[in-house]
Amino acid sequence: MFHRICLAVLGCMLLPVPALVSAQSYPSKPVRIIVPFSAGSASDIVARIISQRLAEDLGQPVIVDNKPGAIGTIGANLAAKAPPDGYTISLGASGTHGSSVSLFNKLPYDPVKDFAPITLIGYIPFALVAGNELPENSVQELVASVKANPGKRTLGAASGVGRLFGELFKMTAAADMTIIPYKSVSPAFIDLISGRLDCMFETVAASLPQIKAGRLKALVVSSSKRSALLPQIPTIAESGYPGFEANVWTAFFAPAGTPKEIIAKLNTVIVRVLQLQEVREKMMESGTEAAVSTPEQLGEMVKLEIAKWARVVKEANLPKVD
Repeated sequence: MFHRICLAVLGCMLLPVPALVSAQSYPSKPVRIIVPFSAGSASDIVARIISQRLAEDLGQPVIVDNKPGAIGTIGANLAAKAPPDGYTISLGASGTHGSSVSLFNKLPYDPVKDFAPITLIGYIPFALVAGNELPENSVQELVASVKANPGKRTLGAASGVGRLFGELFKMTAAADMTIIPYKSVSPAFIDLISGRLDCMFETVAASLPQIKAGRLKALVVSSSKRSALLPQIPTIAESGYPGFEANVWTAFFAPAGTPKEIIAKLNTVIVRVLQLQEVREKMMESGTEAAVSTPEQLGEMVKLEIAKWARVVKEANLPKVD
């Protein structure tokens, strides 16, 4: 009897060992990063910048695997269903893990239940830009003009993100503006410069050449903090609408069930890479401002993003994608 009890106790003591050994020896083979966007996109560029230094720290190759389609949801679904062993992680974004929950009739994955957050990667700042033909030079002046002439001012949307940011701005400022959709940013910029379009939300990186050339002006940035690319331009929150924040963000996730020890190791290594000045500068060149978080902070942010965009989609009565 004593012999059997000792064996049972010994067995219980040994149960955690395989997981511990696995975490200590991780990684012992290449790590794959699924990027649910096309090669050459801002998210892809950032993933490749990070992967180069990450491979050095992990001592194993880190392979970027592009799986674009359906606004990133195809790649996100593949990532959700990957083995939870730490050898497949994914780059998620504010779309795949935020607004898509409300924009699609049914997602093939759950951005909360099917993923283990690792860390935030960064933000892609947006600005509300206008042509010089627009007489208003601040968001306060613009809102006053809109309220004096409801429905007369136009707000361009050259992407799904631009449309969401525009709808959130209309709701926050109680501004009755007409949203004009565009298939791409180039014709929208042409209309802004000519005065046929009043303003639009677009990435700072895409807008900056036009701003520096004096063809466009930035009224505000949509993030909660000023952009390092446009430090002189105030945020919408600073301009009289406290609490307003609209970001495109990217982050790393692992499949749900990935051992916590591996998540912790990945967080430590990736955060260290993101704090390197060389990496931050390269990311900034591609239009992304580096940021980091704990897994827990990222998990909470995802839940808040889902709730925020669900409200916007519902109140703006935006059509859903099948």
